[in-house]
Amino acid sequence: MRWIYLSPHLDDAVLSAGGWIYDQTRAGNTVEIWTFMCGLPDTAELSDFARMIHKQWELTTAEEVVRVRRQEDVNAAKILGAQTAHFDFLDCIYRRGKGGEWLYTGISMEPHPEDMDYPSKIAEAISARLKPDDQLLAQFTVGKHVDHVLVRRAAELLGRPLHYVADIPYLFNYPDDLDPNRAGMKENAHAVSEAGVQRWQEAVEAYSSQMTMLFPSLDAMRQQISDYAAQNSGLRIWTKS
Repeated sequence: MRWIYLSPHLDDAVLSAGGWIYDQTRAGNTVEIWTFMCGLPDTAELSDFARMIHKQWELTTAEEVVRVRRQEDVNAAKILGAQTAHFDFLDCIYRRGKGGEWLYTGISMEPHPEDMDYPSKIAEAISARLKPDDQLLAQFTVGKHVDHVLVRRAAELLGRPLHYVADIPYLFNYPDDLDPNRAGMKENAHAVSEAGVQRWQEAVEAYSSQMTMLFPSLDAMRQQISDYAAQNSGLRIWTKS
C-alpha cells in the first residue's frame, strides 16, 4: 500500500501533514508526494502578479522558481522519508487564456472558465500512475486557493475513497473556512510523535523561498506547527461519512 499525498504546490502536503508523513515512513509505509502545479511556462514573459510573487520569494525567472522550488521539495521530502513526483501543470500565476491574457490576479479566486478542464486533465494524470491499493489524501481548500480547488476537484473525479487534511497555513489565517469543508465528514485524530513534530518543522523550513510569504518568522512557524499538533492530538484527517 502507498499513501499518495495530492499536493497542489511544492510545499502544501508537507505544510499540512509533515509530522504524520514522517511517522508513516518510520513505521515502514511508502509515502509519495505528488505535486501538480510545478511546471515551467513556455515563455519568459511574466504578469505583474507573477513578478510581485517572485519578488516575495526573492527569485527572478520562472525557470529559477521551478528549479529552486522542486529542489526544496525534494529536500523536505527527504527529511520526512517520503518520495516525490513532480507534474508539469502550471501554477495559477503563470496561466494564460487562449487569447494570451493572464487568468489570475490573485490566488483566492474562483477558477477561471478557461481552467474548467484542469481537473479532468489532472485526474487523468493521477489515474495513469495509481495502483489499486493506493490511499489518497487531498487538501480541503481552506483559504480557497484556486489551485487547491482545482486539485481537490480532480481528486474527487477519480471516484475513489479520499482522505482530507486542512490546508496549512491557510487554516491559521482563515479558520472559519474549516466548517464548510468538514460538513458531513468523519474526523479522526492521528497521533504525531515528538520526533514527527520536529521533522515537520524542519521539513517546512526546507522551503526557504516561501518562508516570508507563509509565516511571520521561522520561530512563528515552529510555534504554530507545535501548537497545531498539540491542539489536535497530532493531525486531524477527514473522510466522507
